[in-house]
Amino acid sequence: MSIKNEIKAKIIETGWTIKDVAAELGKRYNSNYSPENLSNKLRRGTIQYQEVKEIADIIGYEIKWNKK
Repeated sequence: MSIKNEIKAKIIETGWTIKDVAAELGKRYNSNYSPENLSNKLRRGTIQYQEVKEIADIIGYEIKWNKK
């Protein structure tokens, strides 16, 4: 599964929308973070790791590294 699909699936699975997540990111970064901006970053694969961690936190997840 691509990072785009994985993140979108988790957002939807938790009952959030891209629009709601983008609005929350905007609050946290004190900026105008549009749903289009978030969607474009996901589509292009240019989303930063810190943003992914913030999205996970917003939707109630945390990212953990597990040794194989």
